[in-house]
Amino acid sequence: MTISVLVADQERAFADVVAARLDEEDDIEVTGAVQVQAPGSSLLAGKSADVILLDGDLPDDAANRLCEELSGRGKPTRVIMLSVSSEPERIVKALRARAAAWVRKDATLEYLLRVIRGVAQGECWLPPSETAEVIQLLIRGQDRNQKNQQLLNKLTARERAVLACLAEGAAHRDAVAKQLHLSTHTVRTHMQNLMAKLGVHSMLEAVALTRGDVEPYGDSTIST
Repeated sequence: MTISVLVADQERAFADVVAARLDEEDDIEVTGAVQVQAPGSSLLAGKSADVILLDGDLPDDAANRLCEELSGRGKPTRVIMLSVSSEPERIVKALRARAAAWVRKDATLEYLLRVIRGVAQGECWLPPSETAEVIQLLIRGQDRNQKNQQLLNKLTARERAVLACLAEGAAHRDAVAKQLHLSTHTVRTHMQNLMAKLGVHSMLEAVALTRGDVEPYGDSTIST
């Protein structure tokens, strides 16, 4: 089986070198070496491959956003994140963005080839030294999400509607009141009640909790 590979990195020289080395392999066909700098999903528009080596160090979380888009296409692309580091927290974020592997840029060519071939077969690869901690973080995140969902289940239908409006982009209670055809006072009451049930100190925390971003009873300086 021939594996098509696209290399996308902030440094064009790095992308070219990696692409040239990979293209020497009989079972790998390099479809391109692309320089990506500015964040945005249009960076790789029209580009496709079985496996994409993507610069995991792109600014503003652009790598994870690109990974989600690439993995959600009609023909899913397997994404390998390349990075100068291997912090477990960053690896977990990449996995949640559907990355198939995380490889340090200083890894050997032999190791990178093993990862590419494994990923093309449906495998997931993590840095051996970080695997245990990554798994622990994933487990803790799952437990936290379950705990948060139990709290959200305590909300009434109207309280859920108020929270949903804010999560979808409503900037303040006046906007929520207009969207739900309620008085500002009623919306404020719903906000106060749902914050009490969720055990948070602001609506920002409440919205973050719905996305699994915070623990209940977290700290915040933003109020309703």
